[in-house]
Amino acid sequence: MSDRDFPIDIAGAAQLACLLEASAPKPGNVSPGIDFGNTTYEDFLLSAVAIGVPLGGAGSRPVGATIHLAVQATRRWTNANTNLGIVLLLAPLARAAAVFLDGSVASARAICVAPSVLRASLQTILAETTVDDARDTYAAIRLASPGGLGSADHQDVSGEPTVTLTDAMRLAADRDGIAREYATSFQATFETGMPALVEARRAGLDWNDAIVQTYLTLLAAQPDTHITRRAGRALAEDVTRQARMTLDRGGVLTPDGRAEIARMSASLRDARNHANPGTTADITTAAIFVALLGGARQSRNGGLDGASR
Repeated sequence: MSDRDFPIDIAGAAQLACLLEASAPKPGNVSPGIDFGNTTYEDFLLSAVAIGVPLGGAGSRPVGATIHLAVQATRRWTNANTNLGIVLLLAPLARAAAVFLDGSVASARAICVAPSVLRASLQTILAETTVDDARDTYAAIRLASPGGLGSADHQDVSGEPTVTLTDAMRLAADRDGIAREYATSFQATFETGMPALVEARRAGLDWNDAIVQTYLTLLAAQPDTHITRRAGRALAEDVTRQARMTLDRGGVLTPDGRAEIARMSASLRDARNHANPGTTADITTAAIFVALLGGARQSRNGGLDGASR
């Protein structure tokens, strides 16, 4: 592999993160054998493949343009809104990785960007976003047509932005978990999700179990804003309580915890999927992406090789 082939690795890591997240049986989400009325597991597989090329080129264009291209690519393969939140998170992370690697001596074998280094690069990327980035992102959001988005008094996505993308996200941070990530340099991704995933993998868990445990850890840490928008704060807080109870009983690590996961999965299903913790699933994907870029791969004992700090 040439030392300039890292865009291929970034694209592959983005696709793999999406595939792994969609395939893990997380309570309240689409997974193999569990579809929503208008969204299937296959829609998520198609979406994961679709974003590869746009994310692979994230280093050569602004964040907003990559977000727009990724949503456009997704819409060519599925009409379902499967990955808007994921794209919003992965686009700046992919650009941060590409910019760092472009200025460093990339490995001839495979890329490896330590999470601490990636986050430092990400902070620069977020600080440099522009009004044009916000404009492209608003267009992408309108194209994806997410349900339950509502409206805002300032910088609403139905209009034209007058502030940078990061500033627009800061304005929405109190009501949207994805926006909160932009406002905090991806705090949940780097400080909760990624460490939980690394710990689970080092404990010998397979990807499915490690991802479910990571997802529960994120969900237990704060109520899911996708649920809040669709069904109210009370339900979101109740789902967070369920996640905490499930982890208290061991999560995937114990029979009692697995029984709680099964009970939780049943309780979160309804005809309109109001209790779908979609934002938490998106942040879980970002955590997987960061771990993969940091060198996470399966070793013979099921642990992790590569950087973790």
